Amino acid sequence: MNPRESTSEKEFCSTSLQSFEEDFSTDLTLETYLEALSSNEPHVAALDEREAGAARLRSRALDLAVKRLALMEFKGKEYVEEYVRCQHRSCCSANTIRNSRHGLEAFFMYLRGTGRNTLEEIDRRDIEGFVEHEQDRGLKISTVKMRLEIVKAFLRFIAEKGLIGEAVFSWKLRIKVPETLPRAMEPEDVDRLLAVPGSERDRAMIVLLLRTGMRIGELLNTRMVDVNMTEQKILIYEAQKNHLGRVVYFSDDAKAALEKWLEKRDKKQALLFYGAGGKPLSYPAARMMFVKYTNRAGLSHKGYTLHSLRHTYATDLLNARMPLEVLEKLLGHTSLDATRIYARLKDKTKEEEYFKAMAIIERRQRNGDQQCDRELQTLLEEAQLLPSHDQELHEHP
Repeated sequence: MNPRESTSEKEFCSTSLQSFEEDFSTDLTLETYLEALSSNEPHVAALDEREAGAARLRSRALDLAVKRLALMEFKGKEYVEEYVRCQHRSCCSANTIRNSRHGLEAFFMYLRGTGRNTLEEIDRRDIEGFVEHEQDRGLKISTVKMRLEIVKAFLRFIAEKGLIGEAVFSWKLRIKVPETLPRAMEPEDVDRLLAVPGSERDRAMIVLLLRTGMRIGELLNTRMVDVNMTEQKILIYEAQKNHLGRVVYFSDDAKAALEKWLEKRDKKQALLFYGAGGKPLSYPAARMMFVKYTNRAGLSHKGYTLHSLRHTYATDLLNARMPLEVLEKLLGHTSLDATRIYARLKDKTKEEEYFKAMAIIERRQRNGDQQCDRELQTLLEEAQLLPSHDQELHEHP
């Protein structure tokens, strides 16, 4: 054997094992990792391509932020550029960098309007005034809250550099975002939507969203190598919202719809769903597809969105007595509180007790029977002994 070739082989093995040790936190075993190196498995190549695409988006977001900041007339804007570059180095998503740029641009435009010209002049009244200014502009409360968090994070960044004092953070400004109920589809509306004739691709997309609880962005980024038809599951390597990976499963009817689409799709395409000419399917295109189907089903007045399919998935599983802790993992939530809101939306125990009590009240009004008072009191006492909806979900999976 050529000594030079032997040395090269040793270096390759050393580098490969070192790379494996760095990636050991993933689900890959040493055996599958070495197989991937030798056979160049598609799912490894797809992961590399996905990471490269995310890196390109981050770089574009950074370049645009730097160009926009160069046009800003404010002393100390170099610290803003340093801040977004720090986000880029920390591998924050392109959306995070973009939102930071939008929020800080709005903040410094407000400061210019108040006569502030340097970062050192900022105090807590400026932050309070900025929040009121954004609210007066009619922005959504969630947007105002997000921009407040962006400004606070940036101010902490420059506070560490000694440009501002701790007095800026002595206040406790909190924005309470209304906790609205998710808009889930009624069972009869789901039946009407699924009864609408359409293409194999569109039907597979709708049924998969309804049976997996995936976000639309996650589905549009799904590749064929992420789908396991035998085990009926999809691997989401990075969630769209919190960047956490998870596994979702799809039902038999979703598998049937997907199989029909797989017979039609171009096998050369990497993405599971794609648009005209093999181009990636955009969110506006997916949204218009869903609007078209809701219009055909006569549901346009209901205000359903693509995200309503995710809400429907969650409420259906809760009604089927799935424990909240399991649903939390399937939805990819980082907090059980985010999942618990669906328990308030579909609380069958509370609904049944209400209608039983109301039937007694209506009978009393019709008959004037005093016996109904004692009957209602007994019913209310029994209801107090019933476990809450959340407890019932925990105890009876």
